[in-house]
Amino acid sequence: MKPFVSKLPKSETTQKASLNSLENSDHTPRLTINPNNTVHLMKYIDLNADLGESFGPWNMGADSAMLDIVNSANIACGGHAGDNAVMLETIKLAQERNVKIGAHPGFDDKQGFGRRRIPLSMPEVEQLIAAQVGTIRGIASLAGAEITYVKPHGALNNWACENMDVADAIAGAMKRSCPELAMLAVSGTKLEIASRNAGLKTYSEIFADRGYGDDGNLVLRGQPGAMITDAEQAADRLIQFFETGEMPTASGGSVKLAADSICIHGDSAHAVDMAVQLRAALIAHGFELRSFVDA
Repeated sequence: MKPFVSKLPKSETTQKASLNSLENSDHTPRLTINPNNTVHLMKYIDLNADLGESFGPWNMGADSAMLDIVNSANIACGGHAGDNAVMLETIKLAQERNVKIGAHPGFDDKQGFGRRRIPLSMPEVEQLIAAQVGTIRGIASLAGAEITYVKPHGALNNWACENMDVADAIAGAMKRSCPELAMLAVSGTKLEIASRNAGLKTYSEIFADRGYGDDGNLVLRGQPGAMITDAEQAADRLIQFFETGEMPTASGGSVKLAADSICIHGDSAHAVDMAVQLRAALIAHGFELRSFVDA
């Protein structure tokens, strides 16, 4: 297959940055440098979205439309959102489209949509992961479907990205309760490190519609630069990242990251339009979209 070739000249510094973004990767490198100092990107990338976040008669997001676009679906497990019926329906919709299914556990806080940090103890974090992932695996079995990975949600995910104890608790719970599942972790974070240390299959995630701080963590919602709502801006930033291995930050700097998957939040008003435009831009730049689990 023809790889995507950057048209930008690459300095030695940029070459090293691109390679460094792949350190500790479990997978085939996405960036290679040929003898002519041209950066080649492998064609494959995954789009994922957080789905199944409705509850009872209350509807959240456009799941059916998003599932026509993405390759992997992070489905809420009844904690921050979702319920048994919503889980099953969303799993069936994903099955119909051959979309890979992941568990999306979060704080048990529907009123706050899992975006408020709850000061759980580490054993409580472990129990949350085991219980919610176990629940959605049981629901998936009713449809003859398979859960293939785990991606923590919202405030729980943010906490794990910056706190090694929380990251170890999540990774440790998976290692003991569902070791065959992969972890989808935000690139460059403590959760990614803990997952690899636990011996889990680990894949790196970046965000299309969220701003980054200089430390590689997401800018907190409500702060300037936290959200990117313009699809063209989001696409340009992604292509710049893939050409350099560095993600532009809200401060004007950049941070080295790696990516197996790109997240588009499914609960925003512009989610479908953003996803359509990002998918088109990636294809136009030579990428083939498929789930990271298949890579």
